[in-house]
Amino acid sequence: MTTSGSRTRDPRPLPRQILALAVPALGALVAEPAFLLADTVIIGRLGVEELAGAALGITVMQTVTGLMIFLAYSTTPAVARYIGAGKIAQALAAGRDGLWLAAILGVVLSLLGLFGGGALLRAMGGTGAVHGFAWDYLLWSLPGFVGILLVFAATGVLRGMQDTKTPLIVAAAGFGANIVLNVVLVHGVGLGVAGAAIGTSVAQWGMALVYLRILVPRLREQGVGLGLDGAGLKAAFSVGWWMLLRTASLRAAILATVLVATDLGDDALAAHQVTFVVFSTLAFVLDALAIAAQALIGKELGASRRETARTLTRVMTLWGIGFGVVTGAVIALAAPFGAGLFTPDEQVASMITAALFVVAASQPIAGFVFVLDGVLMGAGDVRYLALAGILNLVVYLPVLWCIADRSMSGTEAIVWLWIGFAVVFIGARALTLGVRIAGDRWMVLGEQR
Repeated sequence: MTTSGSRTRDPRPLPRQILALAVPALGALVAEPAFLLADTVIIGRLGVEELAGAALGITVMQTVTGLMIFLAYSTTPAVARYIGAGKIAQALAAGRDGLWLAAILGVVLSLLGLFGGGALLRAMGGTGAVHGFAWDYLLWSLPGFVGILLVFAATGVLRGMQDTKTPLIVAAAGFGANIVLNVVLVHGVGLGVAGAAIGTSVAQWGMALVYLRILVPRLREQGVGLGLDGAGLKAAFSVGWWMLLRTASLRAAILATVLVATDLGDDALAAHQVTFVVFSTLAFVLDALAIAAQALIGKELGASRRETARTLTRVMTLWGIGFGVVTGAVIALAAPFGAGLFTPDEQVASMITAALFVVAASQPIAGFVFVLDGVLMGAGDVRYLALAGILNLVVYLPVLWCIADRSMSGTEAIVWLWIGFAVVFIGARALTLGVRIAGDRWMVLGEQR
């Protein structure tokens, strides 16, 4: 992406524009989960207590970084709208504000982790040696927290500038460096669990510095100051707050579902975990389309091209549903045979198969939801997304309570649990997003800068 901008249209066909953003975005999306997966594999060689302790620490990191992903999702559309309007300096200023917000949140959360992390790990059930290893992992992960939040924000800046290839390259390099560092520090130097966290922190800061090396010269070239801008930070925080609330509502629904699965018994919890891993993996594909929607819709509305934005929305919605049909068909075909790969227990495997059939049937709805979520993010309609998220949660929780109250077990329990999540909750999201997209208010908001 060059640093010059205009309202000129992209001459490429829409499918090429979408794929040019979505395919590299898919690779970059798996970076942070891949970091944590690499840590798990490397630490697993140390012993059971080390792995159990690291699991607690990784759970905390996954939860917090999952909530902080809004830094990318709020920065992308803000930058894209200015790019569409040909206002490169303002686009980079919005990116700078996002980076400052990331840095401040990173420092605050690191301090909270330093002073409250030990108590949190104990509350999660960490005791004895397991608690010690969990604290080692969390403590040495904290120095990298600012780095990974800067990576989130910087990724959002480049996506807004219609560049998803650079984040893919940086993510791939960071993942490779992370594996090498962790193997050396954990097994070579003998730092154990702490070594894995240190290696990951170094890799995350390396990625952050690469992004700063890319963005700082562009800021200077456009005459954009590097210092903190109070008004810009306030605007970034305002958007970020609504995005955080939207993300929190999704996390709350997922957590509530896990709690009910736990109450339904060990078999149901095991089957739910496997099913959710499959669902989450497929979500990366759909989320890549959502990221393309954020960048493209933001750019078109920034250029005040409503008709193009509406056409893009229609095309990408069809793509989302189409991908959902394809992934659903793959799941349905694999479900009777794939469940046995996760467990030798016939009862649990049978429950997984039944749950995967529900997931397969719901994939077209999920594709519709992910794309429209990205469209409204691109338009900056974050307040609606947050309030709709709360409404969806209010609808879903009583249904979940009824499922838990029916005292079911076995296949019946897991099927109803996934009908609740994949049909009722995702369906509620589809309804609230579909109603919003049918009007024009979201496009008006996207044109306001």
